[in-house]
Amino acid sequence: MARLKKLEKAFIVRSLAQFMEPSQVVDAVKENFKVEVSRQQVECYDPTKVAGADLSQEFVDMFNEARKKYIEQPICNIEGANDIVQLKVLSSLFIKKQNNTRDAIKLSDQIQKIVKGYYEKKIEITGKDGGPLQSENVTYVTATDEQVRQAIDELENEY
Repeated sequence: MARLKKLEKAFIVRSLAQFMEPSQVVDAVKENFKVEVSRQQVECYDPTKVAGADLSQEFVDMFNEARKKYIEQPICNIEGANDIVQLKVLSSLFIKKQNNTRDAIKLSDQIQKIVKGYYEKKIEITGKDGGPLQSENVTYVTATDEQVRQAIDELENEY
């Protein structure tokens, strides 16, 4: 088991808070700090796991804060959520799949949907000046011409 510095421990805690798998964290620690750690050692820094039950309060607080920030971040910060990134990926796939007609058509359709804002269209039905819709209570009555004249005469006599 490798002896870790506080910076390396903090890196592990933040990585786990961002929902990285322990095996991914092992690779990231090796790449960034040139330190060999095991999956079991990494799991000890996750307070949501049994192995992390004895984690110091400092790292538990760091984990909770990092997870909260990660969850609350705007979607626009996520690479794949950006339309331009999606279009670049789909475009490169489209070029690779041009010989496969079915895949090329699907990719072309997907590109067109993103370009034309298909996924962003929201229909909102409102009344006048953006207010709520007003409903009118209307009663339809069928009557003969004679019944209508009689009703009009009755109304005129009342006034």
